[in-house]
Amino acid sequence: MSRGHTAGRTTCLDLFKVEPGVSFEDAFSELSVLLGCIRHLTCEAEMERDLLAGSSARILSAMAKALIDDMEVGLNRSQ
Repeated sequence: MSRGHTAGRTTCLDLFKVEPGVSFEDAFSELSVLLGCIRHLTCEAEMERDLLAGSSARILSAMAKALIDDMEVGLNRSQ
């Protein structure tokens, strides 16, 4: 995999922004944590009909998508 860094151009929910210059290794590590939380909250929401868990999963999903999108911008910029 090509070594790269986040571009720092992507926002999430008009409140959060990906920081520029984060290594892809660190970004993937954080992405893995986010996806683990999303998976847990989604299961909790489905099994317990927990609306708060569902809303939390939706917000974390938006954050994960912003991170992926920003990593893509960083990858394209480094090529």
